[in-house]
Amino acid sequence: MPIELLTPRQLDEMRPAGEFVASVLTRLVEVADVGMNLLELDALAHQMIRERGAESCYIDYHPSFGAMPFGKVLCTSVNDAVLHGLPHDYTIRDGDLVSFDFAVAVDGWVSDSAVSTVVGTPRDEDLRLIDTTRRALDAAIGVARAGNKLGDISATIGEVSRAAGYKVNTQFGGHGVGRTMHGDPHVPNDGRGGRGFPLKPGLVIAIEPWLLESTDEIVMDPDGWTIRSKDGSRGAHSEHTIAITDGDPIIFTARQDEPDRMTDRPAGSAQ
Repeated sequence: MPIELLTPRQLDEMRPAGEFVASVLTRLVEVADVGMNLLELDALAHQMIRERGAESCYIDYHPSFGAMPFGKVLCTSVNDAVLHGLPHDYTIRDGDLVSFDFAVAVDGWVSDSAVSTVVGTPRDEDLRLIDTTRRALDAAIGVARAGNKLGDISATIGEVSRAAGYKVNTQFGGHGVGRTMHGDPHVPNDGRGGRGFPLKPGLVIAIEPWLLESTDEIVMDPDGWTIRSKDGSRGAHSEHTIAITDGDPIIFTARQDEPDRMTDRPAGSAQ
């Protein structure tokens, strides 16, 4: 699949999708509470999609690794689940670490984003894990500038993650975004700076660091979708859809509740 570079006008056309994805994730984090069912949260996201006239990227999604079409509009990964969590009849408990991943198309343009949160009483270990994925994401966005290479993004994620004591899995990572949810280039969560595809204005990618507390090994549930840590340790996931420009990157899925950590880059990162 060729890597497409979008025009400034096309980038402007992508903004509504990013704003909507951000608004849904903000709402989900606000309402998620002890006693809520994952299916209720999926239904809320589905209702918001209908009201906006958007189109889910998940409900009919059936890649080669999926056992069946996903069938829901929201990924809900709880505790030791970290990616592609299929919503099911589970009631959220105090202290659960919940990750939401959400992608839709608005007027034909896609945005994809993920956020992790602790519902109820948090563990320090969970907050540190979530914070590390957010810092890795923000640092990676900080080097997502024309003239750098894709490897600079990957290397930055790896540096932040390893500096915090975590191992990095590269089986699943970021990806190109545009008219479809998953396109080229693949954006690994570790790599070598100065290598890979050159970052050019108009390139749109989803950057998505995800980490497990004490392993980098994963297993898949019998549902054919939900990915968990092999050792039962908890996971966290942060993701934004961004565009490379002649200056600062556009963060299409930025949420108003997020702090600005764009300057939090590890020492030695590409500028």
